[in-house]
Amino acid sequence: MELRYMGFDQSQNKRVYKFGSTATGEPASRFVVSVDLSLFLKHHVHIQEGPTLCALKLTADLEAQHEGDHELTNEDLAAYVADRAAAEARKAESRRRGPRRRKPEAGQPVSPWWR
Repeated sequence: MELRYMGFDQSQNKRVYKFGSTATGEPASRFVVSVDLSLFLKHHVHIQEGPTLCALKLTADLEAQHEGDHELTNEDLAAYVADRAAAEARKAESRRRGPRRRKPEAGQPVSPWWR
């Protein structure tokens, strides 16, 4: 199944992201994923990440054969932020463990480029 983002509607502090799905040999389906916008602020997540996060949530719900309404929850955003922080920590750690140049030992020839 392939999901396609179709836009959003907003009512007060709730945004509803709309998706369409197409699967070979099946009629097109429409889905919506709602989210309380205050959760983006609470978890310091950019509003531009909303469609992607909702698509991931919808994909997981459909794979789990979840029927009914789809909603991006506080727990979903907390898990996303934790995963993002862990990925940034791994990236920072890999930069720190890179090869380091050592000072030449006494008596070794020194390149004019060494400083």
